[in-house]
Amino acid sequence: MRSVARHKRALIFGVTGQDGAYLARLLVDKGYRVVGTSRDRDTASLAGLTQAGVDRSVRLLSADLRDARNVLQAFREARPDEVYNLSGQNSVGLSFEQPAETYDSIVKATLNLLEVARFSYPGVRLFNAASGECFGHLGRTKADERTAFHPRSPYGVAKAAAFWMAVNYREAYGVRVSSGIMFNHESPLRPERYVTRKVVAAAARIAAGSKETVRLGNLDIRRDWGWAPDYVDAMWRMLQRPRPGDYVIATGRTVALREFVHLAFAAFGLDWRRHVRVDRSLYRPADIAANGGNAARARRVLGWRPTRDVAGVVRDMAAAERLRTHR
Repeated sequence: MRSVARHKRALIFGVTGQDGAYLARLLVDKGYRVVGTSRDRDTASLAGLTQAGVDRSVRLLSADLRDARNVLQAFREARPDEVYNLSGQNSVGLSFEQPAETYDSIVKATLNLLEVARFSYPGVRLFNAASGECFGHLGRTKADERTAFHPRSPYGVAKAAAFWMAVNYREAYGVRVSSGIMFNHESPLRPERYVTRKVVAAAARIAAGSKETVRLGNLDIRRDWGWAPDYVDAMWRMLQRPRPGDYVIATGRTVALREFVHLAFAAFGLDWRRHVRVDRSLYRPADIAANGGNAARARRVLGWRPTRDVAGVVRDMAAAERLRTHR
């Protein structure tokens, strides 16, 4: 695979995040020349890129996608064959506190990216990160590419708007943009403000002697949790197709947050019920009781399959946290 992609160039907007770091590693391993952006490269944390082992292999630029001039300059410097848009405010919980910032960082950023591609780089292949949050509450239904959107957070609304904008630019202007409708995907690179990493990190500290109590919101919500490195592989596969398109990326298995917490504490030999308290102040104004995805099209067209279910995700996150705790 390295020889196939030896002369390809990729531009990753939001390279310092979880998905950006894993995607950079995947592309570097395939022989790409990778350029990534952060809002301010001089102050950006490179911890994720360092943990992924590619901090010295990625050229970092400063770029704010809300400024079209920044986007155009990044294109000019990177001269990309493929562009991956992983930037923007990506916390569902925070979007309720900062809806305007969330919408601006996702929708305006996507529009600027599409406009630059339309007018200046018509042949470039674009990946747009959509979200399973676009679907809203699904109950026992597993969403596929034909399922209607009904988002229940400012984040979900913004992702839905950006998704349809990408569809419109593809159909109206011929922009080669594909969207991955990605359900929850986790890894040791998640910051602790995300509930999955918050739970695993706390369990590790408690196992090491901490007396803390973990406060969580609604334990009955059900999510489809996958492994982040699998999901960036799906992103890459989308851009290798001769025609752009949209794909749901998910494991197909939905479990309650309560089960995730149980698995995380059990990985350290602990009973979660002794260390976790439900705090209703952490409930969201509007939440999704259950959602999950059906990735049958991705399996059929892209040849993509997840390598880990939720138990495997927790196991690998716990192993990484155990190493951190004992350093």
